Amino acid sequence: MRVHKLHPYIIIILSFTSVILVGTGLLALPWAAKNGESFGFIDSLFQATSAVCVTGLSVINVGAEMTVYGKVVMCILMEIGGLSFLTFAVFFFTIIGAKIGISNRFLLKEALNQNSINGIVALVKKIVITSIAIQLIGTFINMFSLMPWCDYDFFKALGYSMFHSIAAFNNAGFDAFGANSMVQFKDDIILNASTIIMIILGGIGFIVLDEIVKKRSFKKLSLHSKITLITTVILILFGMFMIKFSSWNDVSWMQALFTSVTSRTAGFTTIEMSELSGGSYWTILILMFIGASPCSTGGGIKTTTIAIVAIAIFFFARGRKPHVFKRTITQSEIFKAFVLFSIAIIVDLFGAFLINAIQPELGIKETLFEAVSAFSTTGLTMGITSSLNAANRVIICILMLFGRLGPLTVIGVINKNWMTESKENIRYVEEKVIIGWKKVLL
Repeated sequence: MRVHKLHPYIIIILSFTSVILVGTGLLALPWAAKNGESFGFIDSLFQATSAVCVTGLSVINVGAEMTVYGKVVMCILMEIGGLSFLTFAVFFFTIIGAKIGISNRFLLKEALNQNSINGIVALVKKIVITSIAIQLIGTFINMFSLMPWCDYDFFKALGYSMFHSIAAFNNAGFDAFGANSMVQFKDDIILNASTIIMIILGGIGFIVLDEIVKKRSFKKLSLHSKITLITTVILILFGMFMIKFSSWNDVSWMQALFTSVTSRTAGFTTIEMSELSGGSYWTILILMFIGASPCSTGGGIKTTTIAIVAIAIFFFARGRKPHVFKRTITQSEIFKAFVLFSIAIIVDLFGAFLINAIQPELGIKETLFEAVSAFSTTGLTMGITSSLNAANRVIICILMLFGRLGPLTVIGVINKNWMTESKENIRYVEEKVIIGWKKVLL
């Protein structure tokens, strides 16, 4: 009897969907709502999906409508979603002394997007411990701003600080501050700085953080870490200047910096998204599409993807092989980057098309923003989330899950050679195909 091993990507998908369903059930209980009435299946599913996919889009006002129980469930879902259920499961098994087999190590390798299973369990321990430590430090710093806001009620301030710290580090974008959200803290330097740092630490990738701590020198870092750090800095500065110059009289430099950082999958906001200028709108749309870095709590196509696409285009235009920092970019990585880039554009446009087709009154501009925000797991909105009908809420849930899992994970399910390198015995004759067009000058 032949035993077929379950594809690791299927296990990853099942782990996320299982957590979402459990979260839906927990949030659907009357205990989660302050009015004692269930939020209903669709709204609970939407909230659970958004939390597990660390997006931040919400059809429920977490601060005004959720009880402490509901907020605790949201925190747990955000933690599991940010680091993945598999990471926490393996961490728990290592604590109790259970042995992690080869198949589970391979599964972790795929879940964490690593090239080898060597040291994968040690990496899991570092990820969980480092994440918890950073969030506790963030909670402590947030207390300085939130103690006065909570009328110096220590436990109330602690709850808000911890919720915000978890949401910021996991790039989730939920806040418990009520109707005014973080707009009321737009001039609070401590809370703004704390949130920005937490978002960057959570979105830069655990591999990069580990290398920075170990090597402590930019020259000694791997090519992946160098590209990630440089691209992150460029995107933050690009976003800040574009948003400020596009809305010069409407936003401060602090708001521009905060929005630039949070637009790359975090989802917090200190400005009114519905009043964005044209330049700011497109800047935020681009930043959401790109997102955070690989092996992080953020979404999007990733900083390394856009960097490789840009490098490939630049060197193609010059007729040379792409390289950076005296390292050649392989054709397989370039191909993977362009595939991911293309799939993301198609999914975003198709998602916006479906939403707008079902509810044309929402407007093309708003629905495109919503679709990109959902797929990139950012959580920013131009105010139409609560206006979505049941069908569109399900579509947004699908976009969020697809974006959190990653297009390459979803389409990778059909790869039958996941256990070994693909070896094709048949090679076909190459033949060129005309690509693009070129005007002939006569």
